[in-house]
Amino acid sequence: MTDVRFEEATRIYPGTDVPAVDALDLHIQDGEFMVLVGPSGSGKTTALRMLAGLEEVDSGGIWIGDRDVTYVPPKDRDVAMVFQNYALYPYLTVAANIAFPLKMAGVKKRHREAKVRDVAKLLGLEEYLHRKPAQLSGGQRQRVAMGRAIIRHPSVFLMDEPLSNLDAKLRVQMRADIAHLQTQLGVTTVYVTHDQSEAMTLGHRVALLKDGRLQQCDTPRVLYAKPANLFVAGFIGSPAMSMCTVPLGANGSVSLGGTEVPVGAAANGRREVVIGLRPESLELAPDGLPAEVEVVEEFGADAYAFCVARIGGEDTKLVARVEARKAPERGERVTLKPKPEEAHVFDPESGERLGS
Repeated sequence: MTDVRFEEATRIYPGTDVPAVDALDLHIQDGEFMVLVGPSGSGKTTALRMLAGLEEVDSGGIWIGDRDVTYVPPKDRDVAMVFQNYALYPYLTVAANIAFPLKMAGVKKRHREAKVRDVAKLLGLEEYLHRKPAQLSGGQRQRVAMGRAIIRHPSVFLMDEPLSNLDAKLRVQMRADIAHLQTQLGVTTVYVTHDQSEAMTLGHRVALLKDGRLQQCDTPRVLYAKPANLFVAGFIGSPAMSMCTVPLGANGSVSLGGTEVPVGAAANGRREVVIGLRPESLELAPDGLPAEVEVVEEFGADAYAFCVARIGGEDTKLVARVEARKAPERGERVTLKPKPEEAHVFDPESGERLGS
């Protein structure tokens, strides 16, 4: 079993009192593909480097399987890391780059060459083994970097934004390749990215960090359907969830353009709540919230209407998903009807989710 556990793991860089990673508690199961995601400065890369042994742990601990590796040197942790910049040796061939870890470990040449052939076949690099990195595309270089990690058969793969240097189309293809490869190998993988769409398509589970603290860790479906707080709700999903602060009625519900959104027991004496609506939870209708269309973005069969409506005396941004063939024009006046059963309710002060 090669699970990974962060137990109250904290890293505070010299010269600051604010932790880069603050008491991180996270259990990554054996064979799981865990994605750490968050904005710049959230602590995701620091957490990965702590696991690799490249950053000190100021308090708490890190376990790989049944080993406490908190103070174990990087070379003795049995992890392999794939970096954003590939970190290939430019003067070595593809074959030599992939074989390098085995050469350093003293594996005989005959066995190294056999393993390189197996890895190259797995990654579709067989015809490039005699080339140098400069003769390869970005995607091919990334495959070589992955091959160098795979050939060691480590207990854990660590990937630090490995696709950020690739163009958009290649990133989509490489995402599928990485997911397929991880399924084939079954190796516990920790993957860092700032791209929430990448996190949602790759991870078995996704851990979302902000300011060094874990906000929520769950499957992509749960993060989208039941965000734990306003930050998660706003970060996960594209376009982002629309938010509006509205007063609570006497009957424990809020009214949006004549549509009653029940809040019930979650109200608990509050005077107002934040209502969150995904684009698919707002629809064009004959009656509802009066709004003006500012921008329309079309994506094939679907389109997103970015609107502004007057709610609670303030201009509020709302995004509705519509059929592209029925999309309104920019500047058009429309009415948006929310689906009350799909509304998310949050506390305006703490930002925490209210209700189920």
